Amino acid sequence: MQVTAGTRALITGASRGIGRALATALAARGAILGLAARSADELDTLAAELPGKHHALACDVADAASTQHAIARFAHGAGGLDLLIANAGIAHYGAFADQPLEDKLRMSQVNWHGTLHTIHFGLPHMLQAGRGHIVIVSSGAGLRAFPQAAVYGATKAAQRAFGEALRHELAGTGVSLTVVHPGEIATGLHDHEKERLPPWYRGGARAAPADALARRVIKAIEDDDRAVHYPPLVRALGIAHGLSPTAGDALLRRLRGESAAPRRG
Repeated sequence: MQVTAGTRALITGASRGIGRALATALAARGAILGLAARSADELDTLAAELPGKHHALACDVADAASTQHAIARFAHGAGGLDLLIANAGIAHYGAFADQPLEDKLRMSQVNWHGTLHTIHFGLPHMLQAGRGHIVIVSSGAGLRAFPQAAVYGATKAAQRAFGEALRHELAGTGVSLTVVHPGEIATGLHDHEKERLPPWYRGGARAAPADALARRVIKAIEDDDRAVHYPPLVRALGIAHGLSPTAGDALLRRLRGESAAPRRG
């Protein structure tokens, strides 16, 4: 599909980070946006800042009814749904043995169940129309998970596996799907845990810009690419790990230090 003026796109996690960058890039193309997130005030502000008229949708993707209501409200108000971006996500880093169960469950509820809810309720609108595109924002951690982020990586791997299979299921329907694997992107994802970030983390000033990722995602939608890897090193790390986890670990130790792969063999 082509993203043009009038494309009806719903983005979860739209108020900040990658979601906000995607909203900005899509609005610049003339898309009509459904901006979904928990923060109603931030959504109202964003909707007012973007060119065009958009729908601010207070929504918690971890809650099925909330997600269903937001998607139905947008599809009704916009007259349909062309592009669905499951982007909402949270992260809590730390050793699994020390993490509160509440943090582990919340990551699963938002990152994984939130993706399920979003696509479960959004896909029927596109199937009925016989056209559309889905984007799942996973992570490089979905290709190779890191210590101190075991549950986060698991939720992202679930998104990846789901998206890969669903893309094939949708063959012949007019609906397609792209999975996005960002590396460390300049967002506020870890603002709540800066003092707990593991030594291998290389974010901050060295993180890649979210607006560059947004441009690549839009190109991937229009080219019907199955995946986006950004920065490009994410693809190389995924390939290395897929061919040989031992070799992938050795590469990560060179790039990120011993903390990225402390166990040998």
